[in-house]
Amino acid sequence: MAHSPTDFLKTASKTAEHYGFRTAEQLRKAPECQDCTVTLPHTPEAKHRLDTAGTRFLENVAMFCNEKLHALRAPVLLYNHHETPENDEVAVSFSIFNVEKSIAEAILIQASRALLSDLGYPEHLVRINSLGDTESLTRYSREIGNFLKRRLDAMPADARELMKEHPLLALSHLVAVGHDLAYRSPNPLEYLSDQSRKHFREIVEYLDMSDTPYEIDPKMLGAHECCSDALFTINAVGDTDVPISVRGGRFNDLVYKITKSRTPASAAIITLRGAKLPSRVPRPKEQTPAVYVVQLGFGPKVRSLMLIDRLRAANIPVFHDLTSDSLSGQLRDAEARSVRYTIIVGQKEFVEGSVILRDMNARNQEHVPLDALVKKLKRHVVVAA
Repeated sequence: MAHSPTDFLKTASKTAEHYGFRTAEQLRKAPECQDCTVTLPHTPEAKHRLDTAGTRFLENVAMFCNEKLHALRAPVLLYNHHETPENDEVAVSFSIFNVEKSIAEAILIQASRALLSDLGYPEHLVRINSLGDTESLTRYSREIGNFLKRRLDAMPADARELMKEHPLLALSHLVAVGHDLAYRSPNPLEYLSDQSRKHFREIVEYLDMSDTPYEIDPKMLGAHECCSDALFTINAVGDTDVPISVRGGRFNDLVYKITKSRTPASAAIITLRGAKLPSRVPRPKEQTPAVYVVQLGFGPKVRSLMLIDRLRAANIPVFHDLTSDSLSGQLRDAEARSVRYTIIVGQKEFVEGSVILRDMNARNQEHVPLDALVKKLKRHVVVAA
């Protein structure tokens, strides 16, 4: 299936808009950014050995700092595009800053899957792994180092050289060449700290609750100097020559290494191969939704995320703040945005498979089954073009 770079970027910007991502140009209009007089220093170390995805994470950190988005204490959902001329690749990234919880990865995976679907690839397989936080990674690296040192004679020469830099570089090489040692090596999930194990378990719960096809792949490593905690890839199923790939994960440690700031960060990079950036990059079309999805609790968050995707398929734009744990804060935001309807998903509604549909003008509300919601909304709100 062929995709022009312009169509790819146009579709990506529409998906980004629906899931709440904004460009730096849009985000920097906030008063906090306009009034900020301090630029967050960011100095990447030359010794960082980053893969392509890691380099794009780094570009987003630079944009976060240069555009003074660090002045925004609320969650920052950043949409950006990238070009790698030497590889004939165009990519878009969905990044989330200031969100430590696993809902960030859930949003990234869902938004990436939605983009793949809109590009004509409705069947996907998500592969996930975790290297854990700094404590976890240190423990795992030590175990890998000990494991490989005892087997140096069985290792290829290239892997032995990489061992001098870091054992995970050697392991990555062994995985890439399909060496037997790679598949006999320790499993990183066995060395996770309690906090990292809980974070990873929540991501798996989201995948289970959303009926997302997935595999846990302990040999998916990424760039150890970049990624922390969760890693994921998404591949289209049923097509042997898909020009689009998705890689993502959390990179809190990378942000700290180059800014000395403890800023939670995660991102998904969606790459179109065999393409160049067009001379005119499509801009996201800002919409004014008449609907705001409000949620409270882990289950309701996942249900709301799936509902937002269902509304996307029906071309009904929405406001939402899935990162919020404050019901009153979301309702105040809905009031401030002057939406006509709020859709509320609490624990009771989650269990019953329903929502509360509140008419903000008439000041009344009703319980509506999930299956009937889209049809009801289409009678009262304007769908997107």
